[in-house]
Amino acid sequence: MPEGHTLFRLARQQHAAFAGREVHVTSPQGRFAAEAELVDGRVLDEVTSWGKHLFAVFGPDVVHVHLGLYGKYTSGTGLPPEPRGALRMRWEGPGEDGEGVWTDLRGATACELLTDGEMGLILDRLGPDPLRRSDPAKAFARISRSRVTIGALLMDQAVLAGVGNVYRAEILFRHRISPFRPGKAVTEAEWTAMWADLVTLMKAGVRSGRIITTRPEDRDRKRGAASRTDASYVYRRTGLPCRICGTPVRTEVMVGRNLFWCPTCQAV
Repeated sequence: MPEGHTLFRLARQQHAAFAGREVHVTSPQGRFAAEAELVDGRVLDEVTSWGKHLFAVFGPDVVHVHLGLYGKYTSGTGLPPEPRGALRMRWEGPGEDGEGVWTDLRGATACELLTDGEMGLILDRLGPDPLRRSDPAKAFARISRSRVTIGALLMDQAVLAGVGNVYRAEILFRHRISPFRPGKAVTEAEWTAMWADLVTLMKAGVRSGRIITTRPEDRDRKRGAASRTDASYVYRRTGLPCRICGTPVRTEVMVGRNLFWCPTCQAV
């Protein structure tokens, strides 16, 4: 599932390509056809994101998209390709230079038309987003009262918005915190450090379009850009030696997703 930095990048790209201009909105698949007709030809005010949610504002109406596990956008310039398959929503616009731009959405968990008020209800139930101006104390207030494991709490979008499976595994490793520790056992100092680190890592992900959490000195290749195999400490490294202590990385399912951790560096 795309994590928060991906949605932030998408929002920025779509805003740059379409905002301030009339957008031709269609639903070749038909599942979004009635809603597309309501906003078709209207000026797009802005595209923004919060956590894993994307919001495109057309006056009082908002197109809300949640990509889920299988959702994907493809975009291009010039004439769009002939619609094929389950194409939920297509945008077409003149582009900044008049050449023409388009973007297609397939496979999203949610693609719906909301009012401003309905958008507000979604935002109200989401936790703070490290990529937006938001208060990390709101997340800690929930974490510090909970007996639920911190590994599960980090995946709860009502606690913290935008963090998914990769950032969960990596931020806990970087701060040597066991994913099985109850939230109430995480100190405020630990949470403050984790939040600051998430802000830095996720902003770097926005810039590069990749999640890279390893420090150069901990990689197999010490110089240059991190390779795919060097990009993480524990995520998808089951059975491989920990980059710090050499203990085999372990995995098990937590809240429906594979959790990765080092049992030595992240002892309970």
